[in-house]
Amino acid sequence: MNPEALSALICDIAHELAGGPDTGALDDAMIPPVEKLAVMRPKDRAHGDWSSNIAMQLAKKAGMKPRDLAQLFAAKLSDAEGIASVEVAGPGFINITLDSASAAAVVDTVLEQGAQYGRNDHLSGKTLNLEFVSANPTGPIHIGGVRWAATGDSMARVLEANGAKVVREYYFNDHGEQINRFAKSLLAAAHGEETPADGYKGAYINEIADRVIAEAKADGVDILNLPRVDDGVDKDGNALGEGDSEQREEFRKRAVPMMFAEIQQSMIDFRVNFDVWFHENSVYEDGEVDKAFAVLRENGDLFEKDGATWFASTKHGDDKDRVIIKSDGNYAYFAADIAYYWNKRHRAVDPADVAIYMLGADHHGYIGRMMAMCAAFGDTPGENMQILIGQLVNVMKDGKAVRMSKRAGNVVTIDDLLEAVGVDAARYSLARTDYNTSVDIDLDLLASHTNENPVYYVQYAHARSCNVGRNAEAAAISADNADLSLLDTEADGVVLAALAQWPSVLAQAGDSRAPHRVAHYLEDLASAYHKWYNLERVVPMALTDPEEREPEEAREALRIAKNPEPTRAAARLKLNDAVRTVIASGLDLLGVSAPQQM
Repeated sequence: MNPEALSALICDIAHELAGGPDTGALDDAMIPPVEKLAVMRPKDRAHGDWSSNIAMQLAKKAGMKPRDLAQLFAAKLSDAEGIASVEVAGPGFINITLDSASAAAVVDTVLEQGAQYGRNDHLSGKTLNLEFVSANPTGPIHIGGVRWAATGDSMARVLEANGAKVVREYYFNDHGEQINRFAKSLLAAAHGEETPADGYKGAYINEIADRVIAEAKADGVDILNLPRVDDGVDKDGNALGEGDSEQREEFRKRAVPMMFAEIQQSMIDFRVNFDVWFHENSVYEDGEVDKAFAVLRENGDLFEKDGATWFASTKHGDDKDRVIIKSDGNYAYFAADIAYYWNKRHRAVDPADVAIYMLGADHHGYIGRMMAMCAAFGDTPGENMQILIGQLVNVMKDGKAVRMSKRAGNVVTIDDLLEAVGVDAARYSLARTDYNTSVDIDLDLLASHTNENPVYYVQYAHARSCNVGRNAEAAAISADNADLSLLDTEADGVVLAALAQWPSVLAQAGDSRAPHRVAHYLEDLASAYHKWYNLERVVPMALTDPEEREPEEAREALRIAKNPEPTRAAARLKLNDAVRTVIASGLDLLGVSAPQQM
């Protein structure tokens, strides 16, 4: 019996008791849905396999003392198949111990369902547009963007495991002043001049400038001899767009696609594959800004003031109204945000039921205006639009912080991180911490092969389980016809309980947008497995002399543990294989490999 089935049984009993002779004040409407009645794993195994506080939840509504109501639940639970004993403890906790066969049934479930075990469809029918990373194409992806890449892709995988259709999206900010500063920085670097005060510095700027010059030369363009006069038109009198010189425009049009390609390759190398690469420029070129503004104007949410066009965002909870078209006729940055959200919700292909934005810590001030814009379109803030704010990443090396500044040039990039620790360690370490908190990345720790390194600890559990399987095969031990009721030791029970919790952990990770819960679960399962491995043998091992000198009772326990009879060995082999299945599935959700040998 798994935790979900036990919760459902408790919920059924609650409805059965409602309106009864002892619980007449309790009716069906007062009983929470089954997902609100989840059972818990007691910290002390002596208190049973699972515990419920339903009596304390319902006692006041039933007009009873919690312990008295708990006794009614206990009486009915004791008669249920698969339950060995029930005890009422403390102020009204119901502690439940399953019989060994019922507890071990999860093993067959895991092995029958394989990688599908724990997956569900409770988010099916919904399309979630998940936008993450979205770094400007003005340089390589720095460590903050790498965190969003690991967390965002893991979140997408978790949401898909819960049945949602997820559209992974990258938003290229290729319109506006940052691109202008990027082009000016490249131009200055190409001429050996000082970087503009508002420009970008660093070795990567010189590298990109050199690549642009080489590419232009291969195309027969002597880029450094093009006009630098700031007349806003090229030699034929054609407008130069946002650039203000022909030479600068040439750097812009060549460098930005280079950075696009570099960013895309970096994401592929990091095992992140986006479904949509959305360009900010397109909302202007395709008329999306005009479409969105027309809707807001019709709803009475746009007004003119001081020669500018404003969005009346205070009508929808923002702290002040926002300019969207400046008095000089240029669009404010927020104009693209409005059009982009409208586009997400009304696309011909995969329109978003929920638009999830994963933004950096410096974007916290944007939440008010974004939610106001969502409401102005008739949508529900927090439901149709969800904004997740990530906190900072500190990179540590030799016990000291590695400083980073994109403009100063001492940048910690995705390539730096992968070179130092590899994809597995980088993804796992960044996804295992709640994005709402800052995180320290210790490069020395992540490069180590010790149990203190969390990704190594989990991967080693998988590799160890594979080794057990190989040794069992060599010893002609088969899991066929295994009697799972023999999984009756305390160590067995801890591993079985951990396996049974996987479906609820996965569902909670999806609903709370918290992929780090998967990592924490895997570490708990790995811990239980490593302890189990040290106590329970699958393949027989001869007793050593010191063990032979143990008292008779202890010697017998060692004999059973280290030289299990075939039926017990077969049961343990199945448990071992179930652990391997779940660890591999969990690591895959984090985009991390599950090695068979280490």
